[in-house]
Parts: sequence; structure tokens; C-alpha cells
Amino acid sequence: MTYDTIIQNGRWFDGTGAASAIRHVGIRDGHVVAISADELDATQCAQVIDATGHWVLPGMLDIHTHYDVEVLNGPALAESLRHGVTTVMLGSCSLSTIHVDGTEAGDLFGRVEAIPREHVIAAVDGRKTWRTCEEYVEALEAMPLGPNLAAFIGHSDMRTAVMGLDRATRKRERPTRSEQAEMERMLAEALQAGFVGMSSMQLLFDKLDGDVCRSRTLPSTYAGAREQRRLKSLLRKAGRILQSGPNIENPVNLGSQLAQSIGIFRNPLKTSLLSAADVKSNPYAIAMMGPVARLINKLGGNFRWQHLPVPFEVYADGIDLVIFEEFGTGAAALHLRDEVERNAMMRDEDYRRRFRKDYESKFGVRVWHRDFFDADIVDCPDASVIGKSFGQVGVDRGNIHPVDAFLDLVLEHGAALRWRTTISNHRPEVLKKLARDPGVQMGFSDAGAHLRNMAFYNMGLRLLRHVRDAEAAGTPFMTVEQAVHRLTGELADWYRLDAGHLRIGDRADVTIVDPACLDERLDAYAEEPVEQYGGLSRMVNRNDETVRAVLVGGRAVFLDGEPTDLVGRRRTGRFLRTAHKSPAIPTQKDELTSVG
Repeated sequence: MTYDTIIQNGRWFDGTGAASAIRHVGIRDGHVVAISADELDATQCAQVIDATGHWVLPGMLDIHTHYDVEVLNGPALAESLRHGVTTVMLGSCSLSTIHVDGTEAGDLFGRVEAIPREHVIAAVDGRKTWRTCEEYVEALEAMPLGPNLAAFIGHSDMRTAVMGLDRATRKRERPTRSEQAEMERMLAEALQAGFVGMSSMQLLFDKLDGDVCRSRTLPSTYAGAREQRRLKSLLRKAGRILQSGPNIENPVNLGSQLAQSIGIFRNPLKTSLLSAADVKSNPYAIAMMGPVARLINKLGGNFRWQHLPVPFEVYADGIDLVIFEEFGTGAAALHLRDEVERNAMMRDEDYRRRFRKDYESKFGVRVWHRDFFDADIVDCPDASVIGKSFGQVGVDRGNIHPVDAFLDLVLEHGAALRWRTTISNHRPEVLKKLARDPGVQMGFSDAGAHLRNMAFYNMGLRLLRHVRDAEAAGTPFMTVEQAVHRLTGELADWYRLDAGHLRIGDRADVTIVDPACLDERLDAYAEEPVEQYGGLSRMVNRNDETVRAVLVGGRAVFLDGEPTDLVGRRRTGRFLRTAHKSPAIPTQKDELTSVG
């Protein structure tokens, strides 16, 4: 037997949670064809990778990204590949680019996901050739994809395309019968094309960009019960998935989102809900999430929380941060795009008084802990404040209120003021419990969004480090095999994707990790310009020593921290249709395309 690639002598994990072992892995035509305790014959093998002392894992899955825009002009998605992610999910949070035009996509993505609106418009209008989901898949596969893709269709995408963005974001407006039928047709078409399901959103602090509908919430938040019920019925019948985010300020909405998974006199609705987070603002809420999921599933549901398995640390430039959307004065500042107007408002004493009131309010559900003593300045033209919290700056400036210290610095330095805070997942012991909980999925990286403030491309590596460190300290909370399963096979099986496993016959999506480099380098902060967004500097991770190699469909895309010649030039990934086996990608030159 001949091989295209042999991975020698690595600690092999199959993605099922079964015991790992030192094995030699043979790959041919994009699939695993041999797994042996004995050395494989390397005669005529084009590539041999020595994995001695390394872990050989299935490529990891990222089930919550917002790459829908970036993939159009940067289909390599190299920032995920370099961290061992070989399959990414598009279409989260009700947002996709299947049916909307560029301007509508710009309004939907620009502010919610902190992607520059003008680049969203240019990418969608410049690349869009599709009218249907099947044509969208064909368009993606005509690009030099790096990782594999799977997708939800976004409820807000469909609603906007059918009703128009203005009508779709008015409380009293409901779709006509023909408009409702058209949304149902769109969803049925997406399911037929192999989409994993539909994403929706009821959270009310995600706001629109643009002029006409600026600061309204996402279109899906305006959907009535009948509209939602009919769309969910299609998902139930097809056994597909609803990804959603509840309105956390409305207990009835949250309860209905949880209960909808239970079938009773109908099919269960497979539901993935945002999100299981140990928020600083409410340290008790997390204790209920695991039991709630177990109860729902015991009653016949099929429910999972999505969870970011690392501290949720966010960065901001000035006041540009999504957490300010959750209260009135913060949202008012973000509503104003004109810097002169915004600065005038932040100088106004009445505005500051209301901001201080919002900051100090103990009522209502919140995501941000609203503690400027727990928010550190990392960069500023005034070097004297770097390393201090806004609260400490207030003390230093004569015991002024932390809100005033923050607003004064924003007025002085604008976006040149860079700061950070951790809003959730700050307690390691709670993270350990969530990592083991069967009602929790490892997800919510937000890759491709929040370019300057929050995205967690290497979250899988950081979970592996947490597990490895606990094991080394003699206090294990799960095995490495279980952790790998949670990041790979468990997700692939639940979403019914041909990914996440490394057995004979499986697709050869492979990540090779050096466990000795699962260290503090994973926390290092770096920035990298993004060409397709006009060179905007993106917050990224750079821990290239950790991931020794990444293969997609049997072909190396990263080796020793560097992209291979295939990345951005040749297609290695493909669109994974749910419940379908995916054949290898042909290697003939006429089947492989470059960015045009």
C-alpha cells in the first residue's frame, strides 16, 4: 500500500473519547487508510511527518463563527487553521449572507459583529452570484477554501430579504401570508441543500448599523409566535437544529426557548442556545444551567448550551465595545457615528449623570459587571495611565467617579485608548464543571467577528492546556481523550457532519499538537492586519509552536506555524452537508481555483 502522507509515532486520538495510543497514520486520497502500531512503508510516500512526543488529533470544529463576510474575500480563513480548526460553522446569531444584498448585510453585520460596514457591503456586492442556497454552496466551493464549512441559514437574513429591513424591524409589522410562505420556502431549500438548520436571535442589545434602521434590534427579535412556530416546525420535521439566543431580560422568553426542545406531542426540536457563561455580574446563574439542560433532555428534549471554555476577556478602543449596548447611555453613545456629536454628548453633565446611574444600578439582567476598577488600560498616548484601572485613574485624579474617569480618557484619546476586562468564565473550578457537563457544548468562539475586541480562535488549545495542567498537578477533572472528544467527535456527531474523527475511512482532517507548548504562550496578545478589511488590525493569538501541523482533506495547510503554498491559492476544504459523507476533493488543476 502506498500513501500520500504518513504521520509517524504520534499519540493518536480518534475523536470518540476512546483510549489514545502511539500509532502510525497513513493517508491516501484525502482519507485515513491505515492506523498501525507498526511502522508503515514510506516508499513513494510524498510526505512523512514525525510526530514523536506530539498529539495527533482530528481537526477541531468551531461551531460558532461569523466568517460569513470574511470567507468571501479571504476564503483561506487561516486564523482558524493555524490553531488546528479544520471545520467552521457559518450563519450564527440569525445572520447569514444567503439572501440579503450588500447594504442589508452591512446593516446586519456592521455593528452587531463589529465588522466595518463598508467592507461588508463591498464583499457581498462584489462576490454575490447566488440566488439560492445550492448556488451559495457552489460559489463557496469555487473559492480556495481553507477549512471545511458548514452553515445555518439566518432568520434575520430571510426576514430582511422577504420583508425589507425597515418593515422587518418594526414591532407592529407581521409578514403577510405570501411573505411567511416565502420564508418557509427559503428554510426548506436550505435544509435540502444540507444546512444544519436555522439560527435566530431574541437578545435585545444586538443593534443594527446604517442610517435607516440604525440602533434597532435584529430582525429576528421582531418575529411573532406564529412565524417562529412555523419555521421551527420545518426544523422539527427534518430533525435539524435551531441555534438561538434568548432575551435574557424576559424570563418567559428564556423559558420558552428551553422548553421548545421538548417534543411532547411533536418531534423534539434540537436546540443549541447561547450561552453557558459564568458571568461576574451574576455568579449564581451558572449553577442552574447544567441542571436545566439535564432536566430538558430527561423530559425528551435534545438541548445544549454553547460555552466558551476559556475566560471571556474583551478588549476595547475607547467606548467601542458591544457590552455598552446593554444599557441606555452606552447604547446612546454607540448610536452616534459622528465623533463630534458623540464627544459633545459625553461632555454633557446630564448625560454623565444618567451614565453614572446606569453604571450603579443593581437592577436588571446584565452581561457586563459594570466595574471600572476591573477594567485595565493596556495602551494609551498618556503612558502614566497604562496598567491602571479606570477606577484607579479616578482615584489618582482626585477621587472622581470611575465613569467620569472613563469618559474623560475617551474624550482625551478616543480610539487610541485601549483597555480590557474579563466579563465571564473567570473561575477555573467552574470552567472545569462546565467542561464535563453533557448539556454544554464547546463553542462560541465568534471567530471572524469583533475584530478589535473579542474572538477566541485558539479556545480549543486552551481547553487542552487546562486539562493537561490539571492532570500534571494530580487533580484531573477529565481525560485528554474526553477533552479531544468534546472539541471534535461530539460536535460532529451532534451536528451530523462528516468531521471530528480520525479512524480508518474518515476524512483526513488532522491537527498535530506539541503538548509541551500548551503553556502561557496561548494567552499572548498580538495583532495582525486583515487585508480584506483595508488593513484593519485584528486582535489574534500567535502560538505557532503549539500546533506542529494541520491537514485538511489529507493536505498540509500549516507546518511548524507557517501556512503552506496551498493556503489562499488552492481549495482544501469543502462545504459539509449535514448527514452526508464527503468525498475527497479532486486534485486536478482544473478543479482547484485561485482568488480572482
